[in-house]
Amino acid sequence: MTRAEDFHRLERLERLAHRMDRAFRIPGTKVRFGWDSILGLLPGVGDSAALLPAGYILWTAYRMGVSPVTLALMVKNIGVDWFVGLFPLVGDILDVGYKSNTRNAALLRQEMEQRHYLPMKAA
Repeated sequence: MTRAEDFHRLERLERLAHRMDRAFRIPGTKVRFGWDSILGLLPGVGDSAALLPAGYILWTAYRMGVSPVTLALMVKNIGVDWFVGLFPLVGDILDVGYKSNTRNAALLRQEMEQRHYLPMKAA
């Protein structure tokens, strides 16, 4: 993929991560939450439903050729978010702070910037 294609995909994934993790703000605070937290309020199915956008971010990162180490970190973030969300109330509160989609978008941005902006070694 070209640099432009990679960064176009990255920007789409960052917008998705924003909607899932930080789309709304509690008035009078700096606390932000998104659809991931809202879905997590639905007992049993909410946290599992939130895996779909997280999986899409992961799958797209894989298709972009992200390193296995970065993919493993992304899977860890998704797993922690899902596991924490399984605990009623406490998990919902912790879920607001963890923001796995945002973390994964940041990991992807870091790898794309290293891929496209580090100077090439002279042959």
